[in-house]
Amino acid sequence: MRAVAVYRMDYGRKSKDQVGVVLEMRKTERTNNYNDLLRLARRLFASDTADSVHIIIDMSQARQAYRPEPTRDCSAG
Repeated sequence: MRAVAVYRMDYGRKSKDQVGVVLEMRKTERTNNYNDLLRLARRLFASDTADSVHIIIDMSQARQAYRPEPTRDCSAG
């Protein structure tokens, strides 16, 4: 599971502001990973269809999500 940053691009100022994160749950790389995550990010973070062209994702900044080690909290008895 990886966290992929979602940005709103301001093409006039040539800057991008982070607006959120989408989680990639796939364990292996597939053909449409980038396009599927971009479609999800646009659905979640765009205010309308005209705003969706300003939503971008940055796969190069994707980082592994934290997974804690399983612990044994209960005792067998």
